[in-house]
Amino acid sequence: MKVALLTVLGALCVLTEGADIHPQKDFDLQRFAGKWYRVGLAYNSDWFRQYRDSLKISVGVLVPTETGSVNVTMWQLKSSGCHSITFLYEKTDTPGHFKYFSTRSNALKDITIVETNYDEYTLVLKNNPHGNTQVAMYGRKQKLRAELMEKFKARRGLSLRWNRGGLASNHVAFI
Repeated sequence: MKVALLTVLGALCVLTEGADIHPQKDFDLQRFAGKWYRVGLAYNSDWFRQYRDSLKISVGVLVPTETGSVNVTMWQLKSSGCHSITFLYEKTDTPGHFKYFSTRSNALKDITIVETNYDEYTLVLKNNPHGNTQVAMYGRKQKLRAELMEKFKARRGLSLRWNRGGLASNHVAFI
């Protein structure tokens, strides 16, 4: 009983504290569109620690639709070759915040563009209803300035809003 109560209280704290994450101010989808390379990933899932060292860079192309949603095509190199997957990030009432249904996890996920300068990097938050949270850093190029990579390491502190202990270094990967 105590464990169940603590679990519920912990979940409420996580949900309450995560509520203050907002998209990039004055988010501009047209400027955000185009090619992005995933160069860093922080993830609070336990399986991630096992696979983080084997991650390879992936590249995505974002194409806005007429309705304000986004078609996203991602390519990733795997041992069996190059694989692509396409998603539709559905527009919400808040610019810079999208939803999409993941067939892999059978869940509706939230996507928030937390920070971007449009020309060089972006930080993207992905939440799912199973309690897993991802912060990904994308760059317009495969290699970003060292200061930006340090910023990403520091911003894994975003995770403090969802996970009281934050993300340990073994939950962060630079690709």
